[in-house]
Amino acid sequence: MKAIVQERYGSPSDLALREVDKPAPAAGQVLVRVHAAAINARDWHVMRGDPYLARLAMPSVFGFSGPKHPIRGSDVAGRVEAVGGGVTRFQPGDEVYGDVCDLDGAFAEYVCVPEGQLEHKPANLTFEQAAAVPMAGCTALAGLRDVGRLAAGQRILINGASGGVGTFAVQIAKAFGAEVTGVCSTRNVELVRSLGADRVIDYTREDFAQGGQRYDMVFDLVANRTLADLRRVLTPTGLLLLSGGGVSRNGRPYVTGPMGLQIKAQVAARFVRHRLTSLSGVTPGAEHLATLRELIESGKVAPAIDRTFTLAQVPEAIRYLEAEHARAKVVITV
Repeated sequence: MKAIVQERYGSPSDLALREVDKPAPAAGQVLVRVHAAAINARDWHVMRGDPYLARLAMPSVFGFSGPKHPIRGSDVAGRVEAVGGGVTRFQPGDEVYGDVCDLDGAFAEYVCVPEGQLEHKPANLTFEQAAAVPMAGCTALAGLRDVGRLAAGQRILINGASGGVGTFAVQIAKAFGAEVTGVCSTRNVELVRSLGADRVIDYTREDFAQGGQRYDMVFDLVANRTLADLRRVLTPTGLLLLSGGGVSRNGRPYVTGPMGLQIKAQVAARFVRHRLTSLSGVTPGAEHLATLRELIESGKVAPAIDRTFTLAQVPEAIRYLEAEHARAKVVITV
């Protein structure tokens, strides 16, 4: 089969389209014929070995000098080709979507996925649309529902509302009945507004940290502000939830990346009234995918796609994600 393979940390130039052996599902795994995949920040983090601290903190993904698994790609949508021993929820021919977890990735014609990381594809989505959902949608859902306990009537600010996770977070927060403020650049204001945000702040024209509005929850997805800035806009008992951010500078990895802000928050949380936390350690799975399917099929949530690339164009797609600050999701057709 064809797959995008990476043998060492580096740039998109170190990703190559090659012929590799077709995988076989082990017990508890499902072999999926890939119809579409999606690019995530995780892909360029692993591609570059960035940040350095992650090489110690995530040994199942990061090796010291190269990634543990040579094929990139987390999000997948396709048809079940075969199932391993003990799999009961799927059979060949089923249309599915999910996250490959810490195994070889979805930038390939076939991929093996743990049963617990898959769900039946939303009936009203194409494979390309479905591939855009798993990691970003599950991250948003886990953050808002499981960690943030977001409730109807609460006010939430989403910093990075036009990104992959942000576009889902805006819609999910509205589905939960929250009052949503999204922060993004000028070119993405209309996109975020179209997703249902009650208010959109263009950060090139207005500094949300200097306004008078206070929020019950701040969901920070870009790690470009200080803890003081983020806490300044919280209510006295508000929650700051951190996830993502930290693109490498000039292709050279950070030492801590977004983990640096998360570490500072963990320390500060001991001394302040605000609740400061991150999504580290949260592992979304089939239950999150099933909830997202219900939200999507009911019309409350829809994936937003920026651009689509072919499998051979994965290096170009990752360059686009790094250099152009892609809005919403970038999808790979296989």
